[in-house]
Amino acid sequence: MLTRRVQQHCDGAPGERAVPDGADQALPEESVVGSTDITLKKYDGRTKPAPRKGSMEGVEPSDNTCLLRAMDGKKKISTVVSSKEVNTFQMAYLNLLRANMEGLKERQKEQ
Repeated sequence: MLTRRVQQHCDGAPGERAVPDGADQALPEESVVGSTDITLKKYDGRTKPAPRKGSMEGVEPSDNTCLLRAMDGKKKISTVVSSKEVNTFQMAYLNLLRANMEGLKERQKEQ
C-alpha cells in the first residue's frame, strides 16, 4: 500500500516502482517497536567477487549506480538505483519516510 502511495507522487513512467516491492513490509503502516536499518553504497554491477590475481579485462564500467538495502531484523529488501533515477527515487523515499515518522517525540526546549 505504501509503494502505491509513493508511486502516485513520483514522476516515473506508469508501472515502474520507485521503491522496492517489499518496502511496505519493511516499513509497516502500523507503529511497532523496532527499527529498520538502511544502507546505501556504490554498486558497479558485479555479481561475482573480483579475481585476486590477474587483470580486470572482462569487467566493463557501467553507469553509476547505487545499491540500497533495508532490513528490519527478519526481512531484507534491496534495489539498485541508476544515476538517471536518483531524483525520482529520493522523492519517493522521502514520502515513504514521512509517512512512517509518526511515532517520533518532540524535543524539549531548554530554558
